[in-house]
Amino acid sequence: MESRSTKATLFMNWKKIMAVGLAAVSMMAFVSGCGSDTKKADTQLPKKIVIGLDDSFPPMGFKDDKGEIVGLDIDLAKEAAKRAGMDVEFKAIDWSSKEAELKSKKIDVLWNGLTVSPEREKNILFSDTYMKDKQYIVVRNDDNAIKGKSDLAGKVVGVQQASTGESALQNDPSGKTVKEIKSYADFVSAFMDLGIGRVDAVIADGVIARYLMTKEPGKYKIVEGTDYGVDNFAVGFRKDDTVLRDKINGILAEMKKDGTADKIVEKWLGSSADLDKSDAK
Repeated sequence: MESRSTKATLFMNWKKIMAVGLAAVSMMAFVSGCGSDTKKADTQLPKKIVIGLDDSFPPMGFKDDKGEIVGLDIDLAKEAAKRAGMDVEFKAIDWSSKEAELKSKKIDVLWNGLTVSPEREKNILFSDTYMKDKQYIVVRNDDNAIKGKSDLAGKVVGVQQASTGESALQNDPSGKTVKEIKSYADFVSAFMDLGIGRVDAVIADGVIARYLMTKEPGKYKIVEGTDYGVDNFAVGFRKDDTVLRDKINGILAEMKKDGTADKIVEKWLGSSADLDKSDAK
């Protein structure tokens, strides 16, 4: 027969085992609860988004005479953020490092005439297309020598660094015949050099080219019939940021349907013909 002291010892050990077991169960419940909260938090929209852009990219996003960032995409983004109930901050970035800025979470969104491409889709989650554009050859208005892609042979051609135009020229047969491809930080600088003859032509988005041409009427012209394919403009997000992407998709569709997007595009381009309304039916 066990002694009272032995029973007491067994009873105390049993209590300790029960206490440890209950503590373990409580910890598991706590961890499980935290996991549920985290999962829930991941489905919520942020209270504020930081949009990265090249602030020398008129008319999509650039600094005006007062040093304020303005533009077509700025107006679209402000309206979208307002409808989503989010604050928005615009941050100028090195456009050639845009994907790294997005991945490191220094910014949340890329909204700046961003062209969709298979290469970019590897690292960026895109919204639905909101505008369509083309890459054109732009020359000085008095230049009658360049009438097509073949005429770029032996010429110095300007492009914006890390732009769709740069890739288009490099991958097109005409890019193999040029004397030099000169990269610029922004299109404004490229057009300035075109104007003074440092480059013979510039490959630029039609939207940007037409806007810059209105600033100096009669100085430049687009070589018609020489486009390098259609570009789709979309908003860029981190690959796992599907909730925010879906929200912006819905809002942009609403803006196209109610005419708000048309008014914004017409304000900057004079026409909303380039606006893609395929998702607003």
